[in-house]
Amino acid sequence: MDDDSRYEAVRGRDERFDGVFFTAVRTTGVYCRPSCPATTPKRRNVTFYPSAAAAQAAGFRACRRCRPDAVPGSAEWNARADAVGRAMRMIADGVVDREGVPGLARRLGYSARQVRRQLTAELGAGPVALARSQRQHTARILLQTTDLPITQVAFAAGFSSVRQFNDTMRAGYARTPGELRAAATAPRARSGAPASCGGHGIPLRLAHRGAYDARHVFDFLQRRAIAGIEEVTGEPGARIYRRSLALPHGTGVAEVAEAAGARWLEGRVLLTDPRDLTAAVQRTRRLFDLDADPYAVAERLGADPVLGPLVAARPGLRSPGAAAADELAVRAVLGQQVTVGAARALAGALVEAYGKPLAAPTGGLTHLFPEPAALADAPLAELGMPESRRATLRTLAGALADGAVVLSPGADRDEAERALLALRGIGPWTAGYIRMRALGDPDVFLPGDAGVRQGLRLVGADPAASAAWRPWRSYALHHLWAATAPPHPRTGPEKD
Repeated sequence: MDDDSRYEAVRGRDERFDGVFFTAVRTTGVYCRPSCPATTPKRRNVTFYPSAAAAQAAGFRACRRCRPDAVPGSAEWNARADAVGRAMRMIADGVVDREGVPGLARRLGYSARQVRRQLTAELGAGPVALARSQRQHTARILLQTTDLPITQVAFAAGFSSVRQFNDTMRAGYARTPGELRAAATAPRARSGAPASCGGHGIPLRLAHRGAYDARHVFDFLQRRAIAGIEEVTGEPGARIYRRSLALPHGTGVAEVAEAAGARWLEGRVLLTDPRDLTAAVQRTRRLFDLDADPYAVAERLGADPVLGPLVAARPGLRSPGAAAADELAVRAVLGQQVTVGAARALAGALVEAYGKPLAAPTGGLTHLFPEPAALADAPLAELGMPESRRATLRTLAGALADGAVVLSPGADRDEAERALLALRGIGPWTAGYIRMRALGDPDVFLPGDAGVRQGLRLVGADPAASAAWRPWRSYALHHLWAATAPPHPRTGPEKD
């Protein structure tokens, strides 16, 4: 896009571009999302920035009306596999806050200078500024939704000093932290977030673009919910999904309420350490695929003569990811050549035998999923499956534990798939399924999957048709699965 086409998007209040670029207005000193409902500024007074961090670094503060700092991140970072896309996924997960720029560069395999140069060239801001923008948003959430002392909010959000915190919040919002908290008293009382945690925890509004097929996502997660670490309560249309989380500084419980037609999902996180808020939110967003671009997906898949009717019937269908990549990889092995229900039962037995109990169980959530190190040498006799698959599970767990296979946010997808396929017992279906869900790749196709083959027969197509569905083949998979929707679908290939 050039600046003239960006301005046309602003004039049309086109929400498709929220998060793709930001509009800064020199006469008011604020920056907005393209869909901001305020009066459209004159073209000569507008400057466009590729990121909120770049607008903030130029001296603009966030619009109080459209909250541009709260929009979903650009869907481009999910699709891209280059260093910039990987870096953005890592920054979103809090890598810079925990490991600094040297840690980010080390994970990417570049020098810190190269990382700064690439990010600045594309986003107008380096990794420190991008992380600071994220900390600022985290701090606002904590100020407006919790009663934590302001000093604790500063350090929980990742700031290294109270002075830095105060300066950043004033620059970003033209208000002190105390003023931000005072202004949010009424909205905090009106929060519609689920209250399964007894009203405790941090309420969230998890924004998404465009239509969102919440029913499909909740159906998908409910069929696969593992006893002890996940539960889904309520009736369709008003369900609440809850799960335990192992986080960098402690543990947590995330819960999300099903909603149809809303511009966000109401949620809540209960944390043992508030420093984990950013990681908990990002992992929940990945699980629910909230940073997807449904407009781009519908444009490509909806125009296809094979998939077009399926896309029209399910607007906003998403491709659920994973809250914990290592967990998803283990679950993929458990799901080889069995039904979803059987895989779920195996995973429940694994959690009961090797999971770490929560210090404070809540509802049906009693454990964390077993860590790879706990499974690498385990006999796994509790699992009623062949020894060959138990051996595969131990091999995978050992590779995850010693770093031979890396599935962390921002991991190189091609490299991870090659490492998986090098393990005995891991075939194309398992590696592809892990790549799609654990690594959030939007362009995975599983031609050997039993449900996919059934879906292709239903629409009268063969696997070769999938070439036209790039780069959104993961969403095509879900449309094919949804079209068949058997009561007890198989979760793997006939043979992997």
